[in-house]
Amino acid sequence: MNPILKTILAQARARVLMRRFGRDRRGLAAVEFALILPFLLLLYLGVVEVTQGVILNRKTTLAAATVSNIVAQYTTISSSSQVPDILKAANQIFAPYSTSQANVIVSCISIDANGKATVAWSNGLVAGTARPTGQSVTVPTALDIPNTSIVLGEASYAYKATFDFLHLGTINLYSPVYMSPRASTTITETS
Repeated sequence: MNPILKTILAQARARVLMRRFGRDRRGLAAVEFALILPFLLLLYLGVVEVTQGVILNRKTTLAAATVSNIVAQYTTISSSSQVPDILKAANQIFAPYSTSQANVIVSCISIDANGKATVAWSNGLVAGTARPTGQSVTVPTALDIPNTSIVLGEASYAYKATFDFLHLGTINLYSPVYMSPRASTTITETS
């Protein structure tokens, strides 16, 4: 056979195969899935991490609100029995998440006649985290009423993402909640 004719026939067969290959759609879905899978996995893991962070942020606020709400109902509170129980109960709000990264603090803030706010007493869930007595505190201007007391509940959580693919590290969630004493003008702490 003539070499030129062989070349022409080979080119014709190649064109027919290319047309047939171009019309064949059998593997198209698998190829598209393989291309989009990494993006879908990244999106899924991102949604999981953001959801976990939002849940823990809400639990942090709820723990602070619970502590200040319960303590605000007392006129006198025991620092050796009642406050530790309240703090431990508030710590249960973080369940089923680990409470080793959680801390809850409750303080009674006294505001003198000049409007200066200081810590009257404070207790923390973790040893050494309570505010020092007499420490100056900045309170919101709406609550800075002379000759009053307010209860400050604080909760914090050191959140570390399970899949830290964005390398954000530890995110410190913090929530302060202020409440006025309900049964008296101040809450006295006893031992």
